Amino acid sequence: MLQLSLKNRIYIVNAILVSITVIGALLMIWYTFKTEKIFQTIIDKNIIVYQSAESLAASLVKHKGFVSYYLLDKNPAWIDRLHQARDEFTRHLASVKSMVEEDWEKDAIAQIESKYTDYISTKDMVIELYMTNEFEKGYAIHETTREHFAQILDLCEQFKTFHKNKISAAIETSKEESNRLRYMALMAIIIVIVLSLLINYIFARHILGPIRKIANEAYIEGDTPKPANEVAALELSVHGLIKNTEQVHQDLKKSQETLLQSEKMALLGKLAAGTAHSIRNPLTSVKMRLFSLNRSCKFTDAQQEDFNVISSEIQQINKIVDNFLEFSRPPRLKTRNMSPSLIVDSALNLLEQRLKSYRVSVELSRSTALSETRIDPDQLKEVIVNIIINACEAIKHDGRIIISEEERFIQPLDRVAIIRIMDDGPGIPKEILPEIFNPFFTTKDHGTGLGLSIAYNIITEHGGWLDVSSKKGQGAAFVITLPIHND
Repeated sequence: MLQLSLKNRIYIVNAILVSITVIGALLMIWYTFKTEKIFQTIIDKNIIVYQSAESLAASLVKHKGFVSYYLLDKNPAWIDRLHQARDEFTRHLASVKSMVEEDWEKDAIAQIESKYTDYISTKDMVIELYMTNEFEKGYAIHETTREHFAQILDLCEQFKTFHKNKISAAIETSKEESNRLRYMALMAIIIVIVLSLLINYIFARHILGPIRKIANEAYIEGDTPKPANEVAALELSVHGLIKNTEQVHQDLKKSQETLLQSEKMALLGKLAAGTAHSIRNPLTSVKMRLFSLNRSCKFTDAQQEDFNVISSEIQQINKIVDNFLEFSRPPRLKTRNMSPSLIVDSALNLLEQRLKSYRVSVELSRSTALSETRIDPDQLKEVIVNIIINACEAIKHDGRIIISEEERFIQPLDRVAIIRIMDDGPGIPKEILPEIFNPFFTTKDHGTGLGLSIAYNIITEHGGWLDVSSKKGQGAAFVITLPIHND
């Protein structure tokens, strides 16, 4: 069985509907012309012929009285009137004769004309006998003229009746055509109504129904009320789905980035742990030997200076190894309820002398202390100290750091504490901005590139995130976002 698409079904039904409407209109126009032709035929021929036949009969009737009037008063004027009536009859007869077309009509007119000729000749004989006072002969012939008169009058009546019947038949035909036209118009109206209902059914069942179902399934409760219009509701639902899809896409992308970062961290952690353990054992022996030499030997000033340099470099190597080991294992949080504002204050107290050495001023913007939440004070302080030290090293001298605190409601964490650390240093170039949280990435001459990566891991372990924004020449802003919960 041929399966038609919804579009084709609607097109076919609409095409049928339009075709019926056009055909109906053309038929009505054709029937109007046909009806007009019927009436035109009636007016142009039958009615005129009927009227002429009626006039013919009326003219014939006039013939009857004039001779009788003449016999009464012998006035010749009546004979003149008789001749006028004859002329009038002749004119009407000629008019009717010119209009008839059918054989029966022609035969009827021929009979009328023949009878009338006999009637005129007989009538003239009667008048002549009356004028010569031969009344008995005149009366005898007059009876014959009466028979001729009756025959002519009867033929005229038959002719009138024939055309009267033709007029009645034409009117009847017109009524039949009109009834047929009404029937066709009624059928067309019924078919159009049925097709219209069919279109409405198809539209409601196969278009509005699925649209309404999709709109109900896709509608997401929110501040915007659901519209009554199905298309508007679907549009609102689709917009909501697009918005949710974008949010899900962003969350998925962020999750993929986090997963990729975690895989990289795990791989680098294994490498760092193996490398650090391999270096730490001989490094410990070297440190022990140096400590023993420092206690047992007496160095000259130059030797002591060399010894101090060696010890300092060994300490630097040891610090790098410690960073490798810290990076290689996930942060183990020891959380307790505490306000992050206390950690900020502790970090500033710890760095007070270093800030003075860099001649960097710190401006703390805080309306009220942040709400208590579950945090690891030591590790969070390490993050804040690391960011502030990086800012000082970027500023170098004579700069300003602004620390602001606030609380917000952010999905999907609901209420969060935000610590924003901004500096007025040279900023971070746009091309390296996405790389700064990657392990071993650094722009410093001396550094492991693990500080910000470790900080990122610590904040992520707290369930928050660490973001950065910067423009070259306009400083940098690090934003720590932590969820607020006490459980």
